[in-house]
Amino acid sequence: MTIKKDIIIRFGVLFAVFALVAVWLFFQLVSLKYLSDDEWKSKARQIERNENEVAAKRGDILDVNGMKIACSVPSYRLYMDLLAEGLTDAKFNRAVDSLALELSRFFKDKGAAVYRRELQRARQQGRRYYLVHPRRISYTELQVVSRFPLFREGRNRGGFIPEQYDQRKQPFGSLASRTIGKLYGESSKGGRVGLERAYNEVLRGTSGTSVQKRISGRWVPEVVTPPVDGLDVVTTLDIGIQDVAEHALRTQLQRHNARHGVAILMEVETGAIRAMVNLHRQRPGVYTEDHFNYAIGTASEPGSTFKLAAIMAALEDRVVRLGDSIDTGNGAYRYYDQVMRDSRAGGYGRMSMQEVFEKSSNIGISRLIFEQYKDNPRRFVDRLYQMGLNKPLGIEIDGEGRPEIKYPGDTMWSGTTLPWMAIGYEVKMTPLQILAFYNAVANKGVMMKPMFVRGLSRHGSMVERFAPEVLNPSIASRETVEAAHRLLLGVVERGTATNIRNNNYSIAGKTGTAQVAKGAQGYQAGGVEHQASFVGYFPAERPRYSCIVVVTSPSNNVYYGNVVAGTVFREIADRVYATGFDFVQTAGWKLPAEDRVYPYAKGGTITELQTIFRELQMPAYKQQEIHDWVSTLAVDSGVVFRPKPMPGGTVPGVIGMGAKDAVALLENAGLKVHLQGVGRVVSQSMPAGGTIRKGSTIFIKLE
Repeated sequence: MTIKKDIIIRFGVLFAVFALVAVWLFFQLVSLKYLSDDEWKSKARQIERNENEVAAKRGDILDVNGMKIACSVPSYRLYMDLLAEGLTDAKFNRAVDSLALELSRFFKDKGAAVYRRELQRARQQGRRYYLVHPRRISYTELQVVSRFPLFREGRNRGGFIPEQYDQRKQPFGSLASRTIGKLYGESSKGGRVGLERAYNEVLRGTSGTSVQKRISGRWVPEVVTPPVDGLDVVTTLDIGIQDVAEHALRTQLQRHNARHGVAILMEVETGAIRAMVNLHRQRPGVYTEDHFNYAIGTASEPGSTFKLAAIMAALEDRVVRLGDSIDTGNGAYRYYDQVMRDSRAGGYGRMSMQEVFEKSSNIGISRLIFEQYKDNPRRFVDRLYQMGLNKPLGIEIDGEGRPEIKYPGDTMWSGTTLPWMAIGYEVKMTPLQILAFYNAVANKGVMMKPMFVRGLSRHGSMVERFAPEVLNPSIASRETVEAAHRLLLGVVERGTATNIRNNNYSIAGKTGTAQVAKGAQGYQAGGVEHQASFVGYFPAERPRYSCIVVVTSPSNNVYYGNVVAGTVFREIADRVYATGFDFVQTAGWKLPAEDRVYPYAKGGTITELQTIFRELQMPAYKQQEIHDWVSTLAVDSGVVFRPKPMPGGTVPGVIGMGAKDAVALLENAGLKVHLQGVGRVVSQSMPAGGTIRKGSTIFIKLE
């Protein structure tokens, strides 16, 4: 019985174990079928299918003429699958010497024997993704490398794996590079600064999905969702004008050993930025664009360029007229415990407000503002605020500096704040903010938002266009804006900027020479440095472009705005004007009084225009001796004839002329003329200012 009982117990335990195993297996089957079905199917798909993200091609950034100023250029790194299915030992051993020799000749960094040993070692180690060389190669170089032994047989039979990387390039080098911007080191993060960051979402596109299926032991790629490439961003920048502006500014910075400089050119009517230069001294004589966007980000004391805002506030409040006079004394004037001085030793004496502005008298402007607003400084500051000078421009590029205009009652407001504010101290503005204000004067009082992008395109076709945006429809009354225009014109004609006056076209603007605090600890601890600036627009009678030039810390004892910055302004304006005579024919700047409206006339010969205005019994006169071609300017007292230069040896600008005058002028220059349409000339096939080839045919269209 004891033996039988022992056998039964053993069989019972064994049965129980098998029963438990059976129950466990049954539970696992049920779980596999119903509870873990999705999980195991997913794992099976992962084994059979490999899903990867396919990056979209980043869109290009173009200038206003469609030229690429930032684009993605493919580069490649060479990898090798040394256990590829078709790469047998016999094939590898037969070709490795030749491959090593070609690699040595191509990269020229080590001998063929070294390459052979490294390839053999990588095969022995079973490397499936061996980096042949760390240097990235271009697409053209890839065509050469892909013909090397083994590589020419592809991935499966030769193990060749070229890994593509997109590198962001700026074909024009440093031109506008700070405005264009750059990408993060990890390109997947997108744009870091500039337009690359502002328009990152539309530039980057939408990634696709690539799936590789395992078929007969091989991975076969198949694209499930194709990527959508990014859109191209069409900017307002003109790379040709950018080149002119950068060259002019760099030359002046080198001449004066300045720390950094800014030049911006804006289209008056639209606010479109045609050029923006930011140069920083990297080392003596060497200036680069990759340091900081001073034009947008640096808010500093503007100095005398702010005087226009101060006098416009007084004109708008009708507390002064341009003909009023004020005594500037002997060149020194005390406000409480501080003494203000004029740049001229001995002072200017008594002057009219027009002369005060033209000579940029600190005492004249400050006395005007102090005497009229000392009992109610809020009225003065409120007027500045109404012009919009205390508000950022709201541009799409990150990093805009905030303007600072103190308000009475602020902790930093003192008794001397008002007179010093009147001459551009104890306030801060960026160069772009100052330019936007002057551009509003040129634009008949309408302040435009600076515009960097005119639209988005795909494969050359515009898919979205951006319209100019008005920030302030009227910074001041018509009379005040017109008076400001006369003030700015007088600065160049008779004032501090006569050195940039010329007979070809007129310039209106204002010089600025400021002392700004050097360092974060202010004037006392950090010392001071000079900042020379000039801001204005041209041609003054019908403004097409506004421009500002700011040069910080010129070091060769020359720091006046007319010399240091005005020279750059003039060079930029000359080059722009030389390639576009037609812009003097656009709608006039003049805002005539209601009861004195004089007509706008097309350009022509002085004799014919004098005859026409004589017959119409309208006053017309010359400001200087003129012998041939002229343009006209309507002013309060009548119509002024101004010389229209026609440089010899270059294509004349005839846009805006009648057919007779245009044909006569072009044929006299040695060109054959083909006419289309009737009316006045609206386009010409050869750009104005270009070199003439005698006997060439020029096509002009009239409407």
